[in-house]
Amino acid sequence: MTTHSDTVKSTLDIISVFATIGSFLEMFTPVFGLIGAVWTVMRIAEMIAGKPFAELIRRKKDAVSE
Repeated sequence: MTTHSDTVKSTLDIISVFATIGSFLEMFTPVFGLIGAVWTVMRIAEMIAGKPFAELIRRKKDAVSE
């Protein structure tokens, strides 16, 4: 009887690992979608302004001191 219950426990452990991986993948999908959306907005802003995004968000030192 112990061999059968060990087999069942091992099978449930394997199913548990796959369920955990599946839930992590479901969590990562929206995160990667958000990263992609932010990247797209940054690229569109670069194309409109004609400057790298870092220059668009960086403040000029002369403008701050005036």
